[in-house]
Amino acid sequence: MIQFIIGEKGKGKTKVLLDKANAEIKNASGNVVYIDKSAQHMYELNNKIRLIDMSHYQLTSSDEFIGFIYGVISQDHDLEYMFLDSFMKNAHLEDGGDVAAVLKELDGISKKFDVKFVISISVTRDQLPEGYAEGIIAEL
Repeated sequence: MIQFIIGEKGKGKTKVLLDKANAEIKNASGNVVYIDKSAQHMYELNNKIRLIDMSHYQLTSSDEFIGFIYGVISQDHDLEYMFLDSFMKNAHLEDGGDVAAVLKELDGISKKFDVKFVISISVTRDQLPEGYAEGIIAEL
């Protein structure tokens, strides 16, 4: 399952994502990971949530990003949620990358490993690839 928090840059998507992560950890039966472009929001997250600061990893493509996601999952068999902030930047999709292909891959990962993804993405409803609109949980 993939859920989306969408909207233009600067509209408050990160705050909504942080609140969602902190709410889900209270009821989660497995582990929760929050992937961000920096450690800036470390103190806003519940201490049971693992923060991964992507600035420590020199990924250069969306394929490497998907490989990174597989690596995180392979090291945590109890992973229930992955919160992905700054998705376009972290997945290397800012320069016109194939968002639909990356989302399709994440959808497959979600089904195969039973991991729920919640993604903060700087797009409007019309810009979200076809078939994903039903996953929108917040539109700013």
